[in-house]
Amino acid sequence: MRHPGPVTEAGGRIFSLQSVQLLRPFFKRYAIRLTAGLAALLLVDFLQLWTPRIIKRAFDALGRDAATSSQLFRYAGLILLLAAGIALCRFAWRYLILGFSRLLERDLRDKLLSHLLTLDRMFFQRHTIGEIMALTSNDLAAVQLAGGMGLIAFVDAVVMTLAALAFMAYIHPTLTLIAVLPMPVLVLSTRLLSASMHKRFKKVQEQFEKLTEAARSALGNIRLIKAYTQERSQTEGFGHLGEEYIRNNLKVAVVQGVLSPFSGLVANASLLLVLFFGGRLAIQGVITVGDFVAFFSYLYMLTWPMMALGWVANLFQRGITSLGRIERILQEKPLLQDVAADSARGVLSGQSITLNHLSFSFLGQISPAIDDISMAIYPGILGIVGKSGSGKSTLCNILARLYPVADGSYLIDGVDVNTLPLAAVRARIAYVPQETTLFSETIRFNIALGKENATTAEIEEVARAASIHQEIIALPEGYETRVGEKGAKLSGGQRQRIALARALLLERPIIIIDDGLSAVDMETEQTIIRSMASYLKDRTCIVVSHRIAPLADAAEIVVMEEGRVAARGSHAQLFATNSFYAKIYTHQTSMRKGVEG
Repeated sequence: MRHPGPVTEAGGRIFSLQSVQLLRPFFKRYAIRLTAGLAALLLVDFLQLWTPRIIKRAFDALGRDAATSSQLFRYAGLILLLAAGIALCRFAWRYLILGFSRLLERDLRDKLLSHLLTLDRMFFQRHTIGEIMALTSNDLAAVQLAGGMGLIAFVDAVVMTLAALAFMAYIHPTLTLIAVLPMPVLVLSTRLLSASMHKRFKKVQEQFEKLTEAARSALGNIRLIKAYTQERSQTEGFGHLGEEYIRNNLKVAVVQGVLSPFSGLVANASLLLVLFFGGRLAIQGVITVGDFVAFFSYLYMLTWPMMALGWVANLFQRGITSLGRIERILQEKPLLQDVAADSARGVLSGQSITLNHLSFSFLGQISPAIDDISMAIYPGILGIVGKSGSGKSTLCNILARLYPVADGSYLIDGVDVNTLPLAAVRARIAYVPQETTLFSETIRFNIALGKENATTAEIEEVARAASIHQEIIALPEGYETRVGEKGAKLSGGQRQRIALARALLLERPIIIIDDGLSAVDMETEQTIIRSMASYLKDRTCIVVSHRIAPLADAAEIVVMEEGRVAARGSHAQLFATNSFYAKIYTHQTSMRKGVEG
């Protein structure tokens, strides 16, 4: 993927065409607001530019000894009136344009999140949560500043520069040329330093990603860190990242520290030239004292854009760098392609699943994770067992439509899933993954996550089926108990059974449980599976377990090995014909008897 860098290695163009295209819809959406804000900004500039003309008249009148008290009072009143107009218009452009920048930040954040929700697991395996959090916070803030104060300062600087130069040229063209002599040096230095600013700020943002990810990882695994007494090493590691972040920021500050004072130096050099040459012209009578004062006022107005040039360049470089990082994420495409919703062929009953020479490989891996699996799955409980790494979880992820598959290799009710919308397929599947996910909400909320209008009776029914109801009502607040971050207040087995109850509540025709009961004891697992047998009547239930005994009552059991189906049959058939199955079953049951004895 090509990175549309805002600045070339030679210090070329500041803006990237693709980045402008990214922002165009937002500028179009708020065109009226922006137009009104820019109009107020231009009116402020016009009123500011008119003030020196009034001052010129006052000084010229004083120079001719023609000024009267009433005339001077009138000039003062006009200046006060202009000041009031400037204040009112300044409030207007601040409200409109800075408000636009906040709306831009909000809409761009919504667009980014909406796009992230369309990406598949492959993307999230390549990008850390810290990186994504940095994009939605630090990078968006940089874009907001560039779209707010950066835009204001840029437009204001351009308008004030052109208008001030025009008024100065009207007073005396040669003096104007002398005043702008130092400016090419400032333009050249700004262009060269901007390229360095882009590179250095990019490193700052990347380091901020690492800081965010380190903080998230430490807080998310705080119990493990405490259990292994790693508080000191985590603190030291985080400190090193912070120091590197400071070093990168200081490198940016060096460029900014050179650019801003240099802009001021050039501006003061212009003032010095005008003071010397303009003063001589005033003494010689070529220009009036009023002209000199007005020229000096316009030059002072021109000084601000010159001094602000470094600050504006800094804002735009930060914003365009961050926008480029956001743009790269928005250009990401899911490997799992969706189809139009109107291509759904009726309602899937989920009565049958057919795998036809199904194969799947992870990016960069030589050996396939799933290798040429062909089988039909019908309503009832299908158990899947096998060694770690045999492809059980990968198969579950494929069945849940989280990984892409070849055309014709995965069918539901005889229909190729690649011809169906992802939402249509996933709406027929309830999935309980290995890693239990609970929100920092109540138990009721977590169970009813996929069915917000679920009644209390329905929630309690599935909780009983998952053998968790009695434990829930034993809690002080029952189903209203808050589970904490990722369910920290509950045991692993409780979290898994709540996740199972959540899946059962959906009443979907296909349920996939990927080792979702590993944290409960073998007897409880077997009890849950048996209770599910009646609850899941006429549904297809696929249960992955590393323990064989709880699957003994399943209609069929599949033994997987190296991504293939090594054996398939009932418990009795596999025990008699498959040495791996018989060995594991005997080992696990003998261990349980030993513990009971």
